[in-house]
Amino acid sequence: MWDEWMRFGITLAICLIVAAVTVIVVTVVTGRLGARKAWATALTRRARRPFRALAALLAVWVAFVLAYPAEAPAAGVIAHAIGIVAIALVAWMLVSLDLVATDAMLGRFRIDVPDNRQARRIRTQTLIVRRLSIALIIVVAVSAVLLTFPAVQTVGASLLASAGIASIVAGLAAQSVLANVFAGVQLVFSDALRVDDVVVVDGEWGRVGEITLSYVVVDLWDQRRLVLPCTYFTTQSFENWTRHGSEILGTVDLDLDWRAPVDRIRARLGEVLAETPLWDGRTSVVQVTDATAGSIRVRVLVSAADSGQLFDLRCLIREELVTYLRTTAPTALPAQRVLVAENAEKPSRAPQSSAPAEGVFSGSPEAEERHRAFTQAIPVVTDPHA
Repeated sequence: MWDEWMRFGITLAICLIVAAVTVIVVTVVTGRLGARKAWATALTRRARRPFRALAALLAVWVAFVLAYPAEAPAAGVIAHAIGIVAIALVAWMLVSLDLVATDAMLGRFRIDVPDNRQARRIRTQTLIVRRLSIALIIVVAVSAVLLTFPAVQTVGASLLASAGIASIVAGLAAQSVLANVFAGVQLVFSDALRVDDVVVVDGEWGRVGEITLSYVVVDLWDQRRLVLPCTYFTTQSFENWTRHGSEILGTVDLDLDWRAPVDRIRARLGEVLAETPLWDGRTSVVQVTDATAGSIRVRVLVSAADSGQLFDLRCLIREELVTYLRTTAPTALPAQRVLVAENAEKPSRAPQSSAPAEGVFSGSPEAEERHRAFTQAIPVVTDPHA
């Protein structure tokens, strides 16, 4: 008996040495490749730990098969435990390889460049595929571990027999969850929404920071985060300012007096645009779009490479034109006019009689008596000898 255990210990030591040598060789090879290939460095960083654990487990399994005493009472339990650990390590390794592959795909398409519509689409789809594949690997691994238990196999057979009822119940219970999952997949692969898209949702302006299988995170301009379910974007309307490109137009409206020098405003706009890098050179228009209520509306239409630069450009144009009009053309500022007529005829007035008007309580001794009666006036008697 001791000889068998000694043989198992020696076999296990030899297998572990072989596994260690294999790990060292693979590490050296990937290190050499990492000096020239970026994916090799990522592979070493992501898969180093699961590969080492899997190699050690493989060495233990080989030693167990070759030299462990078959009549040992714990042989079945050890074999079962090795199988469960092997399933977990294989799943860990597959997840690491998935991360390496998707990172390599994401690294090829950068989104910090001006024309990044294609890169944003591929990045969004790659992230969703990564999450789906990782979830699938975990589900399959957990199912494989559970199926190694005989009791669970029996339960699984009974569940398969009632799969129709179970699927209906699960569908009703998880209706909202499944709706969000399908909505997320629809958003990604229909190219309706991508990471880093500029959107206006529920009156809020921001950029899409993250798209998952159940929700979308919008990074608002004031550093808030708006979290919305994926079904919102498939059932509600929203504005996508970068659907086909980041270029965008914007306006600056000025309400001015009728004496405003439009030609000089147009010339000043050209000078401002020539001095700023915010303008992309595509559009520059000055038009009078309205003339009512004693003022005119001058609209300036300009273009920029993206929405952020357009906002800054509009603020710059508004400030420069207001300063220019205030200093060089003050008559163009809004004003209210009042017409004063010098020789206007005065309305005739009816002649007034000098005689006192007779009323209910004045004009006669009888009226004065009525006044005292109604007001309960107390007559003042003066002393004639005073």
